[in-house]
Amino acid sequence: MQLGRHLLMDFYGCDESRLDDSVFIEDQLRKAAKAAGAHVLSATVHRFSPQGVTGILSLRESHLAIHTWPERLFAAADLFSCGSIDPWPAYIALEKALGATRATAREEARGNEA
Repeated sequence: MQLGRHLLMDFYGCDESRLDDSVFIEDQLRKAAKAAGAHVLSATVHRFSPQGVTGILSLRESHLAIHTWPERLFAAADLFSCGSIDPWPAYIALEKALGATRATAREEARGNEA
């Protein structure tokens, strides 16, 4: 029995200004969570100096997190769900929102030994 799904996402060639905008990142995390069918409990987003954003949404189903490197046009995100949500629509939503020219994702089953 699988206890959860963990989607690991990498986004390349992203829009630099989007990656450095903490308000934009939080908004897009919320939209991605909604696309996946998740329910947001809280959000914490921080913009670093001189650049970069990290953000995490606590979800009823677990979490959605991102870290950006504007200077490299790159972002890494993960969505862990222990509920019945589908994480893949979140991947598609973030890929479009960040303006990625290339994106990869892999899903890991969690808790199979439980």
